[in-house]
Amino acid sequence: MLNISTFRRIMIWGLVALGLILALPNVFYTRVEQHNDALAEIEAMGATPEREAAAAGWPDWMPASLVNLGLDLRGGAHLLAEVQVEDVYADRLDAMWPEIRDALRDARDEVGTIRRQDTGGDALRIRLGDPAGMPRALEIVRGLARPIVSLGGVGANDIEVAGQGTDIIVTLSDEEQRATDDRTLQQSLEIIRRRVDEVGTREPTIQRQGADRILIQVPGIGSAEELKALIGTTAQLTFNPVVGRTSEADAPAGARNVVYPSLDEEGVYYIIERSAVVTGEELTDAQPSFDQNGRPAVNFRFNPTGARKFGDYTAENIGSPFAIVLDEEVISAPVIQDHIPGGSGIITGNFTVEESTQLAILLRAGALPAELVFLEERTIGPELGQDSIDAGKVATVVAFAGVLVFMALSYGLFGLFANVALILNIALLFGVLSLIGATLTLPGIAGIVLTVGMAVDANVLIFERIREELKTARGPARAIELGYEKALSAIIDANITTFITAVILFAMGSGPVRGFAVTLGIGILTSVFTAIFVTRLLIVMWFERRRPKTIEV
Repeated sequence: MLNISTFRRIMIWGLVALGLILALPNVFYTRVEQHNDALAEIEAMGATPEREAAAAGWPDWMPASLVNLGLDLRGGAHLLAEVQVEDVYADRLDAMWPEIRDALRDARDEVGTIRRQDTGGDALRIRLGDPAGMPRALEIVRGLARPIVSLGGVGANDIEVAGQGTDIIVTLSDEEQRATDDRTLQQSLEIIRRRVDEVGTREPTIQRQGADRILIQVPGIGSAEELKALIGTTAQLTFNPVVGRTSEADAPAGARNVVYPSLDEEGVYYIIERSAVVTGEELTDAQPSFDQNGRPAVNFRFNPTGARKFGDYTAENIGSPFAIVLDEEVISAPVIQDHIPGGSGIITGNFTVEESTQLAILLRAGALPAELVFLEERTIGPELGQDSIDAGKVATVVAFAGVLVFMALSYGLFGLFANVALILNIALLFGVLSLIGATLTLPGIAGIVLTVGMAVDANVLIFERIREELKTARGPARAIELGYEKALSAIIDANITTFITAVILFAMGSGPVRGFAVTLGIGILTSVFTAIFVTRLLIVMWFERRRPKTIEV
């Protein structure tokens, strides 16, 4: 009556063996971590004897996936940043000005002369020389409006145009502002993620919070200041025409020009045109290198659009200087000696090797679309993380030992079978966490502790049911079989409801709540598997070997 086919037995023990193998690297955590880091460095920067020795510390044929340690266990940096989305409005309007200017110039006979008013803020103001041309000018500018491509802005245009005296006032519509806010947050998230990934940190948490905030948690990084230096730099690279050179920081520049300091020459300022020829957004690659004099530099390459614009400008302005501007500082202002086709070039300056490497990383990641204001910052030291790990170990061991003793005293031999299944359950849990590359946090450890307590619930239901069936004078084999059959529905119902709770916590929560939900959800699955299949197989194998006439549970 207690029949389990050979195929099912092989499947059960095969899954258990697979889980144990996947969990094994976590027993040798430091060695496997050094192995993985060495392989990544060899792939990125080439082999060295030290890297090859570290890579040889763990066999290549063995699994090398680990359960990643979260910020509260490994230590690291925590930042909460607010994106200044309003800054993007002015940039959007500034980018529209050349198109509006050209359209109005083409109708100069109807609208008269035009001049942009340097008002700043989130409005573009254009003064007409002929007030009688206002209706025609409004018609032209409104004709440049584009429909908004977003679910919330269907049917709306991106700009609103109004006349006030002799001025045309262009602003972004409310729908476009909302769409711009969303795009700005998404772009900021992606750029921050790319910058952090470039450094090679393990399992960072980068997610949106609310309308305009971003949570950044990076385990293993030295300090919050180091993280801010990495992601807080806007790295806005532009190539601008040079109007003049001065020694005064507040020299008059005009509405269409700006004054930026020189990075290399102290006390030197450049007057450059506000509108850039090419921007860093059109860069496709940037790599640290050395110039012809052996000094650190950065090679760059544009996409086809940027390459065409860059090539056309250099062809038309041979003999004129142009400025390479990074974050409102002129890195260099070389004179265009010849046409530069192909869209590639080199940035030279007073760099160190580390600075050129960092600049290349920032340029590859792209420019942040808006300024970040850091509202909260914390540095969690590795000692505090180790304290959390130690406390989690103590809590897990105490819970584990308590459950083992309770099951052994309450159910005797059957309790020992349940204890073996419980040990395998924890191993399977870590195996699955390693397989999916999950991050373990302190709340995640709490989920494991809860899993240990819940893991024996199914066995308790089964063993109590077997006790009830033994009282009806049925044979032990039939009592065991009925115990599993009749307890199954209660086990499934109880664990499904808990699993649904874990899914809701994962879907609705963030950060620590998700860490708890992941370990709880996976723990429920492994607990049901070990209780229904592994414990039963152990009991069946024992029963086939001993053939007892009576049993005590």
